[in-house]
Amino acid sequence: MRLLLIPLINLLLLLRTLLGLPFRFLASRSRPAYIRFRLAGDPPYREPTRRPRLPLGLGGQGRPEPATVTSLEGFREALELLAKDPKVKGILVELEGLEVPPAKREVLVKLLEGFRAAGKRVVAWGVSVNSLEYQVMCAADEALLSPAGRLELVGYAAEATALGEGLERIGVKAHFFRRGDYKTAPELFTHPRVSDIQRQTMEAFLDERYTELVDTVAKGRKRTPEEVRAWIDAGPYSAKRAAAQGLIDGLCSEADLPERLGKKREKDGEEEEDEGLEPMPVYRAGLVWPRVRWRPLRLRPLLGVVPLTGMIVPGKGGAGPGPQRVGSDAVVKAVRAAGRNRRVKAVVLYVASPGGSAVASEIILEAVQRVAKKKPVIAFVDRVAASGGYMAALGAKEIWATPHAVVGSIGVFAGKFDVSGLLELLGVRRTLITRGENAGIFSPTRGFTEHERASMEAEVEEIYQAFLEHVAKARGRTKEEIHQLAEGRVYSGTRALGVGLVDKTGGFEEACRYAMDLAKVPAERFDLRLFGGGDRRLSLLKLLMGGAQTGVYAFCPTAWDLQGFGEGERFE
Repeated sequence: MRLLLIPLINLLLLLRTLLGLPFRFLASRSRPAYIRFRLAGDPPYREPTRRPRLPLGLGGQGRPEPATVTSLEGFREALELLAKDPKVKGILVELEGLEVPPAKREVLVKLLEGFRAAGKRVVAWGVSVNSLEYQVMCAADEALLSPAGRLELVGYAAEATALGEGLERIGVKAHFFRRGDYKTAPELFTHPRVSDIQRQTMEAFLDERYTELVDTVAKGRKRTPEEVRAWIDAGPYSAKRAAAQGLIDGLCSEADLPERLGKKREKDGEEEEDEGLEPMPVYRAGLVWPRVRWRPLRLRPLLGVVPLTGMIVPGKGGAGPGPQRVGSDAVVKAVRAAGRNRRVKAVVLYVASPGGSAVASEIILEAVQRVAKKKPVIAFVDRVAASGGYMAALGAKEIWATPHAVVGSIGVFAGKFDVSGLLELLGVRRTLITRGENAGIFSPTRGFTEHERASMEAEVEEIYQAFLEHVAKARGRTKEEIHQLAEGRVYSGTRALGVGLVDKTGGFEEACRYAMDLAKVPAERFDLRLFGGGDRRLSLLKLLMGGAQTGVYAFCPTAWDLQGFGEGERFE
């Protein structure tokens, strides 16, 4: 059936192309010399193959503006096409609320640098530009701001919180057990002040990000690191002050951009504007022979992508306020579906999780291990794979991470909140009656007894040892070696590579191509197929409270917050 249908579809595509030829020929005479692109939000690596919203950089939603970049793959293809057109002089890149992780920022910078190397001009423009956007702007030939704009170049800040003393003042006591001095998750509720270990962890990541910021700006603006650090210390800037200090090349309102780019030229003694500034769809409409996406007779091989994004919770999960969460049932179902699909030659587990339920994480690990016995599975960490998120990634053949991803936090904690003091203040009286030594272990109306405490400590230790065994087996190390790296320690992708917790650092496209190479698929092009990927949310407090029940978690809130920190963002 396909052998009959595909030729017919391709014939219709050919007819449509030929019928539109006269109109495109007329439009080609006024093709724009500059193409406008808008970088906003978190564009996906590739265009989604289905309409629903895809999480954490795997897809988008809604209908974007004509100039908006809808995927990094599409942006790359557009720049490659424009670089070959002698009529095209350059591009304008508008920055508006860009919120990409460092790995995607590096991809954007390399794409712009490659376009410039082809002899084309890149102009970057924005109204209110932060440190992330400014690093992209520095990859342009010319950096412009709106006269009323601002440059929020101030470096990075992180703010940790300790609720222990505050909770006690309202009659709430936090009782937690943890395995590892670096497993700082419970400190949010138990400590009156932020610990030195928590501070050192955040400072290590801040140092890396700050150093990269200085180096990127110094390279782009052709200044010394000392000059860039002085710039950062003197920020933020109004647009006028940024121009005066040399951080940007000039001021230009949005309405004046076409004139700024095209300038004006003399023709027959009169001034005439250049060919103008238009978005990519207008440019494509003016191509005499546009690219036609012919339907192949044979289906392309598929790479299955399974997102593991958010806090890991048991079961199906469910919607709720707060941070994103994912149920183990949904992930296991998606992993199995990718494993059963015959067209799927390899699988990428896209991990963006600070962890969660230890039991749910181990269930996902087992499902990934089973599929990895049938076909290549690569775990890719774009932002964070900590605690239970890292445990789930261990089932893959290899773990890839971007240089600034948050990795590790191998450790376990468990506990509950005792609200008896709060109930007393409110005049609420509750009486706990039990049969069984540990029957009241989940009760929020009192703390743990010595017997219950011993039981919880034993369970935490047992799960921690099991965690070490999983890591040691997957990484080819001994438990003792992994223990030296564990106890809740958190690493960047680069440092995780150095200590052997990941196999390679690289980008999403590299990981995808590597997975297909392992599957021995001799094809440069392949299609992505998303399996799973719901959008569910849950508050951290609700997860930890667990309906006032005791639970065991492999979770790292520091890692969760580190994934998106920047100036003006905080660790909570």
